[in-house]
Amino acid sequence: MTLLDGDPIEAAEALIASGRAAEAAQALRIRLAAGRGGALAQITLVKALMAAGDVPGALLEAREAASLHANLAPVVTMLGAALLAAEQLPTAIAELQRALRLDPDDACARHLLAQAWLAAGEAGKALETGTDDAALVAHAEAILAAQRSDPGYVRHLFDQFSTDYDQRMREHLHYAAPEILLGLAAMVMPGREDLSILDLGCGTGLAGEVFKPLAARLDGIDLSPAMIARAKARGLYDYLAVADLETALAQEGPTYDLILAADTLVYLGDLAAVFQAAARRLAPDGFFLFTVEKAQDGFALGPKRRWRHSETYLRDTAQSAGLSVAGLLEAAPRRENNQPVEGFAVALMK
Repeated sequence: MTLLDGDPIEAAEALIASGRAAEAAQALRIRLAAGRGGALAQITLVKALMAAGDVPGALLEAREAASLHANLAPVVTMLGAALLAAEQLPTAIAELQRALRLDPDDACARHLLAQAWLAAGEAGKALETGTDDAALVAHAEAILAAQRSDPGYVRHLFDQFSTDYDQRMREHLHYAAPEILLGLAAMVMPGREDLSILDLGCGTGLAGEVFKPLAARLDGIDLSPAMIARAKARGLYDYLAVADLETALAQEGPTYDLILAADTLVYLGDLAAVFQAAARRLAPDGFFLFTVEKAQDGFALGPKRRWRHSETYLRDTAQSAGLSVAGLLEAAPRRENNQPVEGFAVALMK
């Protein structure tokens, strides 16, 4: 049987299920071009293209289908699925919400919306969808319990920002965390040079550029592959890795005279594991320098999806990790809405 014989949708689904999605897409395109298919054939074509790995093609076809059937819930759901696959999260969320307004019982749209909220770092909103996907619910609950931003969300966020990150940070947000930490280093470890330095959440290398004159060796890690690629292009680092900082620090590896985290710990709530791992990876008399945003008590998630930490929490957590506070200054690492963001620049010593 070919897709032009018998039930074409059933045949296409069978091809997709057997790993022949590209064949299904080609045959469906032929059928649609001949005027022998409607909305269901278009939906199946989008599904086949996504299964074949052609996300741009799937999105193009999904937009075409939605332009012809704007108020048909399954078509809008498939557009949301294609947008999600293309990592266009805000638009995907909007279309999937629209699909559920058209058909509140659309379980596929509900599941995809939960996935989209999770990818956007909104685990709570993912749970609010009421999805019955047990694995997705467990993942969202684990993220909320972990008291940190979801690594996938952070990676996606910085992959998106990588192309104009330096300009955005320096010109629009007046980002000054690297310079603030360099000034703090001059206060707590004056005259130290030829240091082995680890740059946590190195991004494109803004902090590495500032600290390079003090470094005999400079390593960096970041969750975002796109950011690491831009840091590598700077030619500053001896070693770069795409990694989660908690995982990377906890592994066996070299010790460092200085560990930096410029505007990085704002994506973590509970810092106990990071402080303990940093203590193990610091050389004797080594320093851990970082910036955080200011909380009044403990730690809390701010409106910009960035965690804030109090001075008392930082001091108590450092002491529990066997680190002493060599310096703690009020600082404004960046600006938001043209107002300074209250924070701390901290130096912990082993």
